[in-house]
Amino acid sequence: MLEKIKSSLRVKSTKLDVEIQDLIEAAKLDLKISGVTKINEADPLIIQAVKTYCKANFGLDNKDSEKYQKSYDMLKQHLSLCGEYNVE
Repeated sequence: MLEKIKSSLRVKSTKLDVEIQDLIEAAKLDLKISGVTKINEADPLIIQAVKTYCKANFGLDNKDSEKYQKSYDMLKQHLSLCGEYNVE
């Protein structure tokens, strides 16, 4: 998943891999806390949720952060309400 997220963030270097991996893990934990129990890293909706979380939280001077955070929050809400994602 790291490479997909790096690509969406337009990052080619490995210098920020640790920071990006931390964001990926934080996104997955945030989804879990919100009731998303099935986090399949190959699922397109999970990938999109992680991408938008990372886009919202990556970098200090991110003028689009708020836009991506709203998008992530909406997707997270939909996933947490969907039986396909919140039932063991």
